[in-house]
Amino acid sequence: MLQKNKKLMSLYGGRAAELLAKEQGTVPGFIGFGTSHSDLGYVPAIQGAEEIDSLVDSDFRMVLRKLSKKDVTTKLKAMQEFGTMCTERDTEIVKGVLPYWPRIFCKISLDHDRRVREATQQAFEKLILKVKKHLAPYLKSVMGYWLMAQCDTYTPAASAAKDAFEAAFPPSKQPEAIAFCKDEITSVLQDHLIKETPDTLSDPQTVPEEEREAKFYRVVTCSLLALKKLLCLLPDNELDSLEEKFKSLLSQNKFWKYGKHSIPQIRSAYFELVSALCQRIPQLMKDEASKVSPSVLLSIDDSDPVVCPALWEAVLYTLTTIEDCWLHVNAKKSVFPKLSAMVREGGRGLATVIYPYLLPFISKLPQSITDPKLDFFKNFLTSLVAGLSTERTKTSVSECSAIISAFFECLRFIMQQNLGEEEIEDMLVNDQLIPFIDEVLKDPRLQDGQLFNHLADTLSSWEAKADLEKDDKIAHNLEKVLLNFWERLSEICVEKISEPEANVKSVLGISNLLQILQKPKSSLKLNRKKVGKVRFADEMPESNKENEKCVSSEGENSEGSELMAEPSLTQNCSDLISPLRKKPLEDLVCKLAEMSINYVNEQKSEQHLRFLSTLLNSFSSSQVFKVLLGDEKQNIVKSKPLEIARLAQKNPAVQFLYQKIIGWLNEDQRKDAGFLVDILYSALRCCDSDLERKAVLDDLIEVDLKWNSILQVIEKACSSADKHALVTSWLKGDILGEKLVTLADHLCNKDLEPTVSSEPCFSERWTLLSLVLSQHVKNDYLIGEVYVERIIVKLHETLSKAKKLSEAENNDSSVSFICDVAYNYFSSAKGCLLMSSSEDLLLTLFQLCAESKEKTHLPDFLICKLKNTWLSGVNLLVHQTGDTYKQSTFLRLSAQWLKNQVQSSSLDITSLQVLLSAVDDLLNALLESEDTYLLRVYIGSVMPDNSEWEKMRQSLPMQWLHRPLLEGRLSLNYECFKTDFEEQNTKKLPSHLCTSALLSKMILVALKKEIVLENNELEKIIAELLYSLQWYEELDNPPIFLTGFCEMLQKMNITYDNLCGLGNTSGLLQLLFNSFFPLTEGNMHTIQSLCPFLPKEDKKEFIAQCIPALLAWTKEDVCSINGGFGHLAIFNSCLQTKSIDDGELLHGILKILITWKKDHEDIFLFSCNLSEVSPEILGVNIEIIRFLSLFLKYCSSPLAESEWDFIMCSMLAWLETTNENQALYSVPLVQLFACVSCDLACELSAFFDSTTPDTTGSLPVNLISEWKEFFSQGIHSLLLPLLVTFTDESKDTSETSFQNAMLKPMCETLTYIPKDQLLSQKLPARLIAGQKTNLPEYLQNLLNTLAPLLLYRARPVQIAVYHMLYKLMPEFPQYDQDNLKSYGDEEEEPALSPPAALMSLLSTQEDLLENVLGCIPVGQIVTIKPLSEDFCYVLGYLLTWKLILTFFKAASSQLRALYSMYLRKTKSLNKLLYHLFRLMPENPTFSETAIELSNKDPKTFFTEELQLSIRDTSTLPYHIPHLACSVYHMTLKDLPAMVRLWWNSSEKRVFNIVDRFTSKYVSNVLSFQEISSVQTSTQLFNGMTVKARATTREVMATYTIEDIVIELIIQLPSNYPLGSITVESGKRVGVAVQQWRNWMLQLSTYLTHQNGSIMEGLALWKNNVDKRFEGVEDCMICFSVIHGFNYSLPKKACRTCKKKFHSACLYKWFTSSNKSTCPLCRETFF
Repeated sequence: MLQKNKKLMSLYGGRAAELLAKEQGTVPGFIGFGTSHSDLGYVPAIQGAEEIDSLVDSDFRMVLRKLSKKDVTTKLKAMQEFGTMCTERDTEIVKGVLPYWPRIFCKISLDHDRRVREATQQAFEKLILKVKKHLAPYLKSVMGYWLMAQCDTYTPAASAAKDAFEAAFPPSKQPEAIAFCKDEITSVLQDHLIKETPDTLSDPQTVPEEEREAKFYRVVTCSLLALKKLLCLLPDNELDSLEEKFKSLLSQNKFWKYGKHSIPQIRSAYFELVSALCQRIPQLMKDEASKVSPSVLLSIDDSDPVVCPALWEAVLYTLTTIEDCWLHVNAKKSVFPKLSAMVREGGRGLATVIYPYLLPFISKLPQSITDPKLDFFKNFLTSLVAGLSTERTKTSVSECSAIISAFFECLRFIMQQNLGEEEIEDMLVNDQLIPFIDEVLKDPRLQDGQLFNHLADTLSSWEAKADLEKDDKIAHNLEKVLLNFWERLSEICVEKISEPEANVKSVLGISNLLQILQKPKSSLKLNRKKVGKVRFADEMPESNKENEKCVSSEGENSEGSELMAEPSLTQNCSDLISPLRKKPLEDLVCKLAEMSINYVNEQKSEQHLRFLSTLLNSFSSSQVFKVLLGDEKQNIVKSKPLEIARLAQKNPAVQFLYQKIIGWLNEDQRKDAGFLVDILYSALRCCDSDLERKAVLDDLIEVDLKWNSILQVIEKACSSADKHALVTSWLKGDILGEKLVTLADHLCNKDLEPTVSSEPCFSERWTLLSLVLSQHVKNDYLIGEVYVERIIVKLHETLSKAKKLSEAENNDSSVSFICDVAYNYFSSAKGCLLMSSSEDLLLTLFQLCAESKEKTHLPDFLICKLKNTWLSGVNLLVHQTGDTYKQSTFLRLSAQWLKNQVQSSSLDITSLQVLLSAVDDLLNALLESEDTYLLRVYIGSVMPDNSEWEKMRQSLPMQWLHRPLLEGRLSLNYECFKTDFEEQNTKKLPSHLCTSALLSKMILVALKKEIVLENNELEKIIAELLYSLQWYEELDNPPIFLTGFCEMLQKMNITYDNLCGLGNTSGLLQLLFNSFFPLTEGNMHTIQSLCPFLPKEDKKEFIAQCIPALLAWTKEDVCSINGGFGHLAIFNSCLQTKSIDDGELLHGILKILITWKKDHEDIFLFSCNLSEVSPEILGVNIEIIRFLSLFLKYCSSPLAESEWDFIMCSMLAWLETTNENQALYSVPLVQLFACVSCDLACELSAFFDSTTPDTTGSLPVNLISEWKEFFSQGIHSLLLPLLVTFTDESKDTSETSFQNAMLKPMCETLTYIPKDQLLSQKLPARLIAGQKTNLPEYLQNLLNTLAPLLLYRARPVQIAVYHMLYKLMPEFPQYDQDNLKSYGDEEEEPALSPPAALMSLLSTQEDLLENVLGCIPVGQIVTIKPLSEDFCYVLGYLLTWKLILTFFKAASSQLRALYSMYLRKTKSLNKLLYHLFRLMPENPTFSETAIELSNKDPKTFFTEELQLSIRDTSTLPYHIPHLACSVYHMTLKDLPAMVRLWWNSSEKRVFNIVDRFTSKYVSNVLSFQEISSVQTSTQLFNGMTVKARATTREVMATYTIEDIVIELIIQLPSNYPLGSITVESGKRVGVAVQQWRNWMLQLSTYLTHQNGSIMEGLALWKNNVDKRFEGVEDCMICFSVIHGFNYSLPKKACRTCKKKFHSACLYKWFTSSNKSTCPLCRETFF
């Protein structure tokens, strides 16, 4: 600070600096003069700082210090924080910062980082807004830098500075503020320009050179621009005071060097400042002319885009301000060559910037500089034109336009200045203008630069001046110039056209030029441009647009563009053309037309013909056509009408039309004749009236014009309002209408002729029809409406015949074309009401789409087209105003047709699907109508009335009643089964299904749009859909086509849930409740059907009405629907859905039934013949029995002994009736009676089977014993013989067949038969001769009777037989055990068969399974369809194996060895295992338990017990997989050794599959069970203890005898039981090593080869060791006392050495060695 104070003292004196420091706290005006500014940002500690410092808030002080840091991010964040604090803090606190702000601002506003600069200005604005006028004392300190900031090269920063400036000063106050600080501003800026260097602005030691220079250049640029801004803002009266300062600035050579600086931004700013100086201080610039002129004028060739605009502005200001500027530069040597070079190069890409300055530039040139004028102007204009030839110019339309515009501006200026000087005039026209036009004609790219318009403007200006000029001399000179121009123009046009192969681009250019020259434009005023402004052609003023003609850029006129104005307007246009132009232009046109026609006639030149077309388009006059006809005087063919002949004589255009144009149009090789049609229109334009034109065209289409030419004539009329106006009367006329109707007839009726469609013009004819139907002009048809209707009728007739054709014929037919025509017709008819014929067409289109392909024979692509077509028609309908439905025949007829289709019973699934899809499309189209009424009415029209619904319901086949009758959901008391599906067509859907599906689909669409239907339609439709779905649900084995129907409904989301979810169905119950009572059959069935859907409250209402009706009926009333039968049926339905939990109520009903028995006992069918019984009585009995079953199921309160007697006695009596009337089972009600009787027996059996000691207490004392001794015995003594009889009579039956419905309840009842009753049953003898058996006769008879029923093709029978035999299986092995001594001493390996009846059954089943599964590879899972024939085979096979395995498990170890040997020999087990791996699922997890808790193992078919239920069919799909898993589990558990043997011998693929599956799903379960059985075993061994460890899967056995202790550890493998069980040694005391090893090997052998549990293996091993200690010698072959396979002792002794061996070991020894010697002594064994 000391150094700084010294500096201040030296400059201003110590006292002044001190005062200044006290007042302002800083000296910002001197920034830039010191050598270092690193401390300027700090809050200064100068004299008086103590007082000031206390004014600064601590937070502000911290921020201000951060602003002096070098880090950009720190400064940026600090500045943003400063701005925020300025906004948020109080004004007084912020004012404390002001003394320090100027120094900080002045430094940081020049910061190198642009973001910091921007943030600084934004923060400054916030500071200004807070302190406002308190900134005034510090204004002079900051203003210079503030102005520089507003000129910052980073636009956002400059914008922020301007915003801050405007926030401080409104626009009116800004000049005043600038004037207030002008001296300080000027000083700061001058210092920056003259004194500063990169090294003084930034510290060279810390800032890189590149950064220093960049900052310096930016500061210089900003300073120059700030000086300009100062000059512009400063009021005029303040300028004089600054003159001296500017004089000193201009006296510095450094300032003038900025004009040649290498940085473009500095040069640009410099030239801007020069312009401002010329403008504001002209005298000063005149004084410095010697420096200004060279500096500006010698830079004229600067081609930098940044510099150019400022440079040229400076050039013009210099020329204007300094009159003697040319004295200081050599124009001809220094300036003009530079200018010429740049102009020749097309402005070097800056033509749009530079060229607008050229006219002002040459206008300011003094004559002395331009002499000799001719050479100067010639060189100048030549250079201008040369600029056009550069490639950059040609590719840029704007550059090209700028050059052309400048050329014509300068040309007109030079002509105006030098009019009368012939040399210059000739030079301008002959050497400049005409060659320029010639050049442009050769290159179409240059024609985009509006040259022709500029030429037209130039000519117009000359013509206007010649007309208006009073000075004859000037007028004469201009006329001479114009005459010369036309002569020269004519020459180049003729030259271009006369080339035999006329250049396409040149010819196009000439036609465009002539068209533009013909326009009547006095556009001198309009085209006068402001300097620097480029105006394109489309910027034409509105007043002139009406006379414009839009010219196509193609060779011929493109369709759709308005090519010319009305004829009357054209005439007016020609009148407006100046006489000076009219005649030469017409002469030129005639000359060119004549030349063109000659080329056409002689050389058939199409290029000249196209040129002629465009020429005639603009110049269609009789004179031109006369020239075109030439000397030809050919008469039109005499056959032409007199009117036409006269017209041709009178009008050369008509004559030319007939002589030439028709011939050209009919030439086949010419594909594109659009330009010829333009010539035709040009000729027509020359006719005097519409009548003449109509007469000519009518005559032409009769004979002369082909269809494709007619199409093009009409297309041209559609594309242009002018052309349409010429031919309107012809289009609406009769001749064309009739011809088009004939064409439609021809196309539609000959569509099968292959020659027609191959004609090249075939599709064009269809296009013509489409055009006349779809094109509208002012909402009216193109042709007469009557003909439109007749054409549509023709199309409709053809479509109607499409169904009769085959698909191949339809592929080639006209249907596709008709679709296109109709689509265009419907799509274009906006706002037009459809006529009746088109609605008929629309209906046919809809019908073709709504019927299946089998009927319509249409290919897919046509159906798609048809759909799009009719949808476009419907779309048109729905957008009409008015009562669409009443007016539209389509909507009425289509609704009626849909109704008939679904009620005719003629639809299959495919047809219905197609119909529903079409209806969906139709309704979605109707939804687009603003009025929802349309859809409501449409649905109402399709809806059948009540009688129609009733008729459709009655026509449904009655088989649907089977299931609801059996399940008790419906009740009948008469026979009603008549029709059957087999008698009907099995493909066609019933009408009720179709109708309900269609209407459901319709209301689904309506409900999505929340449309409310009327007259309870929604509820009625839902009720009928429920009826349809329920009918399907009730069918037994529904046909495939009905299953497909329901799947289709699901796919289309037509479900009850969807409909209820979208609509309010609260009225549904109201609809159904209206007339329930008194009961009729219909009402009763409705209530029963709706019971599952009704809430509990509604059911209670039914029950309340039923109970009184059950009391005090006569016998007749008890049996009637409106009496006991009907009301009890309804009560049962409510009870069945578990909606009655009132025990007293149930007991009350039971008492009523007991009363009925007392009063009308003859109604109860006890032990009687049913052949004479009426259906009414049968019906009542069925409902009573049903009630008793439900009563037992749902009533929890105890019964009295009399009630039990009533129920059980009645049950047995009804069963006797059932048994006595087997012959009548074919009668449905008798079958039903048998079913419910067995049901009641089953419920009672289940009840007594589930009794526990706890529940027995609430029963009467002797009830259980009575049940067991009498009732249970009675049931089974009736039902088991009945089952045997039934299965004998009917070998093949299905459980779903109604005729065999009683099988289910009868078989389920039999599953409850106790073993003692089963053994005591006396069945007919069924003994088989020669059958090996150890069983007593009664048991063998029972087995022989029941076992074959496992093959019976009815699941209930198979399961019932399994349950009965399962109870017997444990009884059978003991009979083989008694005869065991007869086995084992034979020479070969002994084997014993399980019960022969089972094994012969198994053999049959194996053959059947081989057919079903044999061809399937092991491991590939087979899914067996539930209840199919294969299902019964597989089920029976697996159940048989379960019985065999149960039998096996019940046998002793020795017997098991014999049985397993038998199974090994027959290989039955191997077959089973292969089959199991085809039937077990890959993932045997329960699907419903897939989402289990993570810490629990999921439930699988191996962990869960299989429940073989007869009546519950919900788990049927899992029956076979679960049963297969169950059998595999049993096999592994009970026959582990045999499975292990099979596994080890199987091929590698099977080996891996079995290993992987078993390890994953079975091993853990079995290991756990095995370990658990060891832990929970009650078996006690004398001298051996057994323990188990579940976690390590180990079993530890400790054998102790006297002093010997043996400890063995058995380790189960991870794939137990497939892998080998390892035996490891534990403690061993008192046993030799060899003996120890023998015993370990023996235990391992027993565990590996015995088919039993570990405990059984240990018991066997202990027995072996015990025998050893008892003195029994080992067999010297296997070194074991007890044989490892058949558990026998060594019995066969050698007579020589007396050693004993096992029989099996000896047999193996002899067969393997092929000798019969003793293994020890080698003597022959006797």
